[in-house]
Amino acid sequence: MPGRVLVVDDEKAMVLALKGLLTKEGYQVETASSGEDALRSIETGDFHVVVTDLSMNGMSGMDLLEKARHVSPDIALIMMTAYGSEKIAVQAMKLGAADYVPKPFDNDEMRVIVRRVMETALLRREHRRLLEQVQESYRFEQIIGRSSGMQRLFEVIDRVADTDVTVLIRGESGTGKELIANALHYRSPRRGKPLVKMNCAALSRELVESELFGHERGAFTGAVARREGKFEAADGGSLFLDEVGDMPLETQAKLLRAIQEKEFERVGGNQPIRVDVRLIAATNQDLETAVREKRFREDLYYRLRVVEVVSPSLAERRDDIPLLVEHFRKEAAQRFGREAKLFAPEALHACVNHEWKGNVRELRSTVEQALLLAPGPEITTGDLFGSAARSGQAEHREPAAPAGTAQDATNFRDAKEQVVRSFERDFLLRALRRHEGNITKAAEEVGMYRQNFQQKMRELDIKADEAVDDIR
Repeated sequence: MPGRVLVVDDEKAMVLALKGLLTKEGYQVETASSGEDALRSIETGDFHVVVTDLSMNGMSGMDLLEKARHVSPDIALIMMTAYGSEKIAVQAMKLGAADYVPKPFDNDEMRVIVRRVMETALLRREHRRLLEQVQESYRFEQIIGRSSGMQRLFEVIDRVADTDVTVLIRGESGTGKELIANALHYRSPRRGKPLVKMNCAALSRELVESELFGHERGAFTGAVARREGKFEAADGGSLFLDEVGDMPLETQAKLLRAIQEKEFERVGGNQPIRVDVRLIAATNQDLETAVREKRFREDLYYRLRVVEVVSPSLAERRDDIPLLVEHFRKEAAQRFGREAKLFAPEALHACVNHEWKGNVRELRSTVEQALLLAPGPEITTGDLFGSAARSGQAEHREPAAPAGTAQDATNFRDAKEQVVRSFERDFLLRALRRHEGNITKAAEEVGMYRQNFQQKMRELDIKADEAVDDIR
């Protein structure tokens, strides 16, 4: 859907001129001859941008600004000002106006300003839509994703969650393996019983066994009383063993027996204890190599790997990054009591293209830090990777603003625009390549309207067959 613009002025000639100019740019344009008429149109129509005169008979542009944003918070207003009223226009911007244009204005200047404001307004709509998707369509328990890899993951979880089958979750650190364990348990008939969790990498051999199976009084120094282990605590429910690849070999043998026989003895005891536990394990290690190197028992490996679930890395599910950013942005704003600042387009694109070695955990931390520390009204690339850039670790760097001549400032602005253009071009090309040049599917994937996607392609000089040629 093309952007919708409302032009407001009590001078008929100005209204007609602007309507003609903006219609040629591809916008759907409606007009109003007063602030009162404009407000009625805003209440009944869905406009992205309003271009209004500041000084009109009756309701002024400033009054319209206040009332319009109350009716439609996402709407963007551009003020047209007569000579000498720039101070009022600046005040309007402080109150929420997107920009202002002095009269008489240059047509090219008006085109540029409306295009920029429209892009921002559409981005806000897309952010809102993404957040709604996060809250509804693309949430599986607490796992967020719409990529094909995540949809396959959801299907596997759905098929095995209501069984007692042992599941091995594989994936890099930070990909959400614990969330998958939660989903398996809370979608099962055992949901009313405990889900007990244990990190096998965090404890020594003696403590691992004590944690798993419990211990009797006097079993070792410091064992002053009998203690119940994780298996007993999970009776009737599920036991999640994280980082199971780090479990000592001696403990692996005892775990295998507990799985096979459904019984064990506490450390220092000899009385068998029977339990009914559904086991879920997770690892970021190459267990096959560990088996070959005799660091992990082969029989235990096959006992744990009855069903294998793979948690994709962010590099394998870049399509989900905008959804995750929206979720973490909103969640952090609520938790910290801060304004839910939007991401600038180049910042969102930088997130999509960044190599997240810590995966979802790193992305979440980065979004939270940016929301807390970003000094401006929106989150920029510098807010995301500023500290990393200073240490030379950022994947994407934004040039620092120079102090110097007007030409220096112009050069900096041009360089920054080139960075943004490069991010945008790469972002859209990636989507096109994944769909072999199909514009409709690529636009749907990145959350854009087809017409807006095509307009961006024209601006960035992208041809659909260019993506197909790259594949070939």
